[in-house]
Amino acid sequence: MKKLLVLSLLVLSISIAESQKSENLALTPPMGWNSWNTFGCDINEELIKGIADAMVDNGLRDAGYEYLVLDDGWMAMERDENGRLYGDPVKFPSGMKALGDYIHSKGLKFGIYNCAGFKTCAGYPGSRGYEYIDAQTYADWGVDFLKYDWCNTEKLKAEGAYMTMRDALYATGRPIVFSICEWGDSDPWKWGKEIGHLWRVSGDIINCWDCEVGHGSWSSWGIWKIINMRKDIRKYAGPGHWNDLDMMEVGNDLTDAQNRSHFAMWSILASPLIMGNDIREASAETNKTLSNKGVIAVNQDKLGIQGFRFSNEDNIETWIKPLANDDWAIVFVNLNEEDFELKWDWLKHDMGDDINNKSIDFKNDICEIKDLFNNKNLGDTSKPLKAKIGVNDALMIRITKK
Repeated sequence: MKKLLVLSLLVLSISIAESQKSENLALTPPMGWNSWNTFGCDINEELIKGIADAMVDNGLRDAGYEYLVLDDGWMAMERDENGRLYGDPVKFPSGMKALGDYIHSKGLKFGIYNCAGFKTCAGYPGSRGYEYIDAQTYADWGVDFLKYDWCNTEKLKAEGAYMTMRDALYATGRPIVFSICEWGDSDPWKWGKEIGHLWRVSGDIINCWDCEVGHGSWSSWGIWKIINMRKDIRKYAGPGHWNDLDMMEVGNDLTDAQNRSHFAMWSILASPLIMGNDIREASAETNKTLSNKGVIAVNQDKLGIQGFRFSNEDNIETWIKPLANDDWAIVFVNLNEEDFELKWDWLKHDMGDDINNKSIDFKNDICEIKDLFNNKNLGDTSKPLKAKIGVNDALMIRITKK
């Protein structure tokens, strides 16, 4: 009886140990680059090494972008004789371990993609039934981040399927950030905290400002469509568990103003900042936007609070986010079809966040104002804020108590 009890406790402890995700990862929203938005499945070893080089040479690694993620299309069409995945030998002749070593040699982290179904969205081998084999393969290659998609998953329940891969990753002993890419269909924000480190809240993004592009049974979504897609989910985000608004389209045929607004909104909403453009050929203005330290600091704030819409007046949307040390970030986005002259009277706009018990009273607290995109001081809140905001552009400020 005593031996049986000991054995039962041992099995229970193993079960508990296996039912965890790797902790102390993604304590701020992950930052990096993903291949899908620009290249789809048309990826190869030379391209990925070039992206790694550009992340370093363009100052993006030093700005905080660390994960280089290969999306769908990296693997061969069949598994090997042992059931293991391997890289397409034409696209990746040196193999995935060597590629991961190159990425690591640049001071970056190696991310990879697969899918919970029998096949990936592009028809390559999925992980269904091979979760533990695939997880160990990734660990052997030095993978640091797994994006796990949801195509070809007939009769699977999302929460259970993602738990299986979570447990498989944990069993390897290697800390791997787990990105749940289930598109928000089964409310992953309600169950994802114990399973993954981030979860998609929508279908795929597309490089337009406010559109929906239909593909039959599913749609791609413009930037402003995704921002407005989900309600009341900000309470589920925080250190180690984030609402993911998808890879960014900054630099992908948007105007410079739209790029700034896009980047400002992903930052204030505490979304992962995963670039999706060809950073090897990015314009100076795009690179300036993506590497803006003040905006990134809002996204990476240690409190991990997701911002929210404060008001919409005169088609100027105002979004706010409480920060550490009683600072606040504010984004004003111009949704008009012409430039707008902003006049913001602080005394008429006391701000509060009931969920996180944060507030500021401008009648008693005077704050300094910093324009983050232009890196300049705009005075303080003792008098109204005046600024001209272009079409689809954003004024993003940080206020700090004097």
